[in-house]
Amino acid sequence: MKFLDEAKIFIKSGDGGNGCLSFRREKFIEYGGPNGGDGGRGGDILVEAVDNLNTLIDYRYQQHFKAERGHGGEGYNRTGAGGASITLKVPVGTQIFEDDDETLIVDMDSPGAKFCLLRGGDGGFGNEHYKTSVNQAPRRADPGWPGEEKWIRLKLKLIADVGIVGLPNAGKSTFLQAVSRTKPKIANYPFTTLHPQLGVVYCFDKEFVIADLPGLISEASLGRGLGHKFLKHTERCRVLLHMIDAAQDDPLGAYQTVRNELYEYNPALAAKPEVIALNKRELVSDEIAADLSKKFKKMRKNNFFWISAASRDGVQAVVETLLKICYDQGQ
Repeated sequence: MKFLDEAKIFIKSGDGGNGCLSFRREKFIEYGGPNGGDGGRGGDILVEAVDNLNTLIDYRYQQHFKAERGHGGEGYNRTGAGGASITLKVPVGTQIFEDDDETLIVDMDSPGAKFCLLRGGDGGFGNEHYKTSVNQAPRRADPGWPGEEKWIRLKLKLIADVGIVGLPNAGKSTFLQAVSRTKPKIANYPFTTLHPQLGVVYCFDKEFVIADLPGLISEASLGRGLGHKFLKHTERCRVLLHMIDAAQDDPLGAYQTVRNELYEYNPALAAKPEVIALNKRELVSDEIAADLSKKFKKMRKNNFFWISAASRDGVQAVVETLLKICYDQGQ
């Protein structure tokens, strides 16, 4: 299934049904009086968060949603049936904005949450409603009230406990495959991962969700590369796993590059708990490894591990540390 985390759609609630203009007509009853019923209410536009979705791809193929109009009233004081409502199913974590892309309408951050985006129009009154002691044969029946309509924007922020960040080709997808049953695409070139991948990790009879995000590059927070499109998904993570290719020329510089991009995008991201994984240990000499360890300790980075995601060496220690942080954060 293709991943899509933003969509713009048009929604319109149903118009109310028209009131009925009718009079009682029966044999031997000369002045039957009015008996026109009220119109039914138009259908609503509702939204519901469901936990078996992780993409907004359905809204690429249909962008217009209109609820049913209320049925008109009828004689014998019969009220028209209400119009059928429409419920939009969205993944948990979807935020709904006005068309200005700034005004937040609702954040669907829990499974089963429901919200009424637009209320259907009320039905018009039939002439029976206007009967009085003075006017016993009113010839007034109102049309239904129009429904509401507008464009809205859907934006999905994946809800994951752990977000894997790092430069392209650092081994993020390999790590995700090693710790979960997810089968992401893995290749020896940058930007192999084009959209976030989710995986469930089981450890000590507990579980947490981990997200592999596309690689960041310098000035990603300004829109360069692919990772800037998905930085928003890190905002809901409890902890960040910073994956570094230790075999590259400047691992420490790579770490600082990603840290700077996180801070530029949202300073709160740089303040999140983090675990550093120095990957591809088999390609690094003992001398270089000792020097890098010394530098990270000097930066007071205690949660850093040497791993080989390909051979799974050191991976279990990282998983246990992530699990502890997630549950300490109140999972």
